[in-house]
Parts: sequence; structure tokens; C-alpha cells
Amino acid sequence: MATTMHAAQVFSWGSAPQYNPVPLPAPPSDPSLVQLKVLATGLHRVVRSRASGKHYSSGTLPHDVGIDGVGLTPDGQEVYFATIATGGGSYSDLVTVPKEDTAPLPAGADRIKIAALVNPGLSSWMALRCRCENLPEGFSVLIMGVTSASGRLAVQVARALGAARVVGVARDVHAMEALELDGMVQLKGAGETDWKGVGGVDVVLDYVYGPPAVEFLKSLGRGRRVQYVHIGSLAGELEIMLPGAVLRSTDLTIRGSGQGSFGGREMRREARGLVEAIGKFGKEKIRVCELKDVEKVWGASGERVVFVP
Repeated sequence: MATTMHAAQVFSWGSAPQYNPVPLPAPPSDPSLVQLKVLATGLHRVVRSRASGKHYSSGTLPHDVGIDGVGLTPDGQEVYFATIATGGGSYSDLVTVPKEDTAPLPAGADRIKIAALVNPGLSSWMALRCRCENLPEGFSVLIMGVTSASGRLAVQVARALGAARVVGVARDVHAMEALELDGMVQLKGAGETDWKGVGGVDVVLDYVYGPPAVEFLKSLGRGRRVQYVHIGSLAGELEIMLPGAVLRSTDLTIRGSGQGSFGGREMRREARGLVEAIGKFGKEKIRVCELKDVEKVWGASGERVVFVP
């Protein structure tokens, strides 16, 4: 009988994970837990951040890599799972997670696509579902940083949740042209961006922040309610200075979206909805690699990566 399995672990912050044998975990005795055979697990931005030691959930060394994936239950059902609640990793042969942190895959679902897209897709899904309120039917949305990995996915998330008009903001016009947007604004240097191309929007999903966010908010006209949701800081700026006149002269709501702005129960509920929706998303280019090659593949950039056994 086997006494070990394989898992990827980081032994010094910032180094690539090592694929090593580790003790085989015993099946859980707690009926609220389930042990899964890992079938696919994604290399997300947050996975790298945690492995660098710079994320608030990094924990201690050795660090177990990964936060989610698709696994097989003992009775043969494929499920999406998340390990963030237990602090364990997902880059292993087996994981043990709370049953409430799993979601069954729809019939015919692509496990690779699910493993690649749920985590980056949750940023916009949670923003629209839990950090906005009373959006009109056929709402319009502006995505700042639309050519980023999560920004590209936010276009499909917004459509799935009922957006009739999606406008993108980014520096690379050619990359935006491939996203089937209803409008585009090229982000330029300070004071040079032409925000007139945005038109009227109901909600803003901002992955950029910093000076571009301030410029856009200053450009808002009167009369239309706008819900602005801060998600990321690709501009590298963690703070903004927004004139009080902007808040007084516009019908503007400002919120953030991230862990802490909603609870675990909401996250679990919405993850199930996103798993269902991803099956209807368009084709995504995903690189599939064997987990044993994690150390070699770790530095890959510009592509979505999913590891399989």
C-alpha cells in the first residue's frame, strides 16, 4: 500500500516550487470533509503571489502551492474545489477540503477550462454580483485594464450577467480589438486620454487604479448613476487623491471588491454560479502541463496554465 503521494511545495519565498514525495494523507473521519483526487489545478496570479511570501495568506514555510482546481470525489463525481479556507495547497495528488467548498461540474463541462477560469473570473463576477446593487436591465459596464488576464475574462462575465454594452480601457488597441467590445478607449499619458469614448456607463470595474481612475472619475458628467468598483492596481499606485467636488457633483458610488468585502458564504455561493456560467464562455487558449514539470513551467508568462497529474 502506498504511503506517499506527490505535491509541489516552496521551501524559500520567491523560489520555484519543487515536486516532491510527501506523506499520503489518511481519508477524513469528519463527515463534513471530502478527499479528492486532483484532476486539474490552475497557475493563477494569486498562486504566484502566495508562493512569493508577499500575500496575506502565504502562511509559513514550506508553503503548499495552489488554491483551487477540479477533483474527483470517492463516488466518481467531478467537482470544482477551493483550498483557501483550509490553508492547504492544490498542487498535489490528493486534497482534503470541506464539502461546502466544492461545486459539482455541469454535465459535459471542460475541467481544464473550469480550473483555469474560476479564480480569475471571480474578481469580476463577485464585483458585479456582490458589490453592485440595482443594476438596470441591459446595463453598461466599463472595464479598466480590459486586456489583463482578469480584464479579458470580465468581458465574458459581464455579458453572462446581462450587460448589453461593454467598453474597454487599455493601452493596447490591437489587443482590445480581439475582445468584441462595444467601445474602446486607449489609455495614454497623464491628461492625454480621451474619455469621451466611454459614453454613459452604469458600472466601472477597475483593475488599473491610480491616476487613470482619478482622470476617469473627474470626466463623469451629471445625471447618471455610476457604480465604481476597485478590483486591482495594475498601475502600481495603491492610493489616489480624488477631489471632493467629484463626489458632490456626480451620482457616484465607490466600493472595492476583494476578500473582506464579502463573506465566505457569498464566495461559495457565487463560485457555483460561475462554474455553471463558464461552460457558455468562448474558447480560451490554455496551456496544459504535467504537475511534475511545475518547476520548469513556473516562470511562464502571458498565458493561462493548468497542471494535470
